[in-house]
Amino acid sequence: MKSAYQPLFEPFTFRSGVQTENRIMVAPMTHYSSNDDGTISEQELPYIGARSDGPGIVITACANVHVNGKAFPGQPGIHDDAHIPGLKRLAETIHAKGAKAVIQIHHGGLQCPPNLVPNGDVLSASDLPEKGARGLSDAEVKEIIEGFGAATTRAIKAGFDGVEIHGANGYLIQQFFSPHTNKRTDAWGGESASDRLAFPLAIVDTVKSAIATEGAKNFLVGYRFSPEEPETPGLTMEDTFVLVDALAQKELDYLHVSLMEAHSKARRGADETRSRLSLIKERVGEQVPLVGVGSVHTPAQAVAVLEDEDMDFVAIGREFLIEPNWVNMVKNGEEANIQTVIKVSQKETYTLPEPLWNLIMNARGWVPFEE
Repeated sequence: MKSAYQPLFEPFTFRSGVQTENRIMVAPMTHYSSNDDGTISEQELPYIGARSDGPGIVITACANVHVNGKAFPGQPGIHDDAHIPGLKRLAETIHAKGAKAVIQIHHGGLQCPPNLVPNGDVLSASDLPEKGARGLSDAEVKEIIEGFGAATTRAIKAGFDGVEIHGANGYLIQQFFSPHTNKRTDAWGGESASDRLAFPLAIVDTVKSAIATEGAKNFLVGYRFSPEEPETPGLTMEDTFVLVDALAQKELDYLHVSLMEAHSKARRGADETRSRLSLIKERVGEQVPLVGVGSVHTPAQAVAVLEDEDMDFVAIGREFLIEPNWVNMVKNGEEANIQTVIKVSQKETYTLPEPLWNLIMNARGWVPFEE
């Protein structure tokens, strides 16, 4: 291995006691391949197993914590005890290759297609008729918060090493924090960013309470968030500082900054000449470990996230779809052979579930491929 890549292979111990051999995570990616009832399918296991040999942590596809939170066909569920046996097999598959297993817990909110939720009843922070969503009642808000706690308990029973709370990408947790979608005037809303933190922070507290109740040791909690929104009103970097300040006080194991491009610059609410990652690092980087992600394909790009942006971890997503053995290739000095484009003629070498393969072929540009 080239000495320049050594930063990727430094061990790390999280606040919770979970230890990893390197600074590389497999980013959570939806695969559309679970059974219709949300249980883990047979085609998921070889897919995740192929990507678990080398990375320190594998974060699995987001799993919905409530039946009314399903955002994708073929999404894994974690809202019922019936899901535990399959989830246990998923965690065991990851562990068998040496990685730590983290499951992302999620509620889609207004991004749930009506055909995937009971009675087509799409929910959000507020009534949003133009988006086909209604606002949750106070009782429903509390029920979903409890759902995140129950999902955490199931993750523990299934043998996972942690959960990542999905507060990014415009899903329900972000909908409560955003002024674009939260118009509430009760305890779950308000004009200020601090007021709109009630729902996200209640989820964090419930997740941590579930861990304490189970007496789980060495079980980590991460939180993924998107730092800005394009809409006006919408989240700005100034709002994000309020969020990360609050999360940094919650003794989380890490914050995962969801970006399409790791080095992207701030849009508004902060110095627009600086990257979002560097701004967040400056704000809370001494209090909580940070994970950077976004268009990382080569080991040099991965190192740049750690060194140029001063992140503690780098998460890699789409590149692991193309090159499942990425980590070991870097470790063994074979980085020149790393592929960054899927070759359609070599379909069987990628160990991709058929629904995910079809998505890649149809969503041109998401994952590069050549005929």
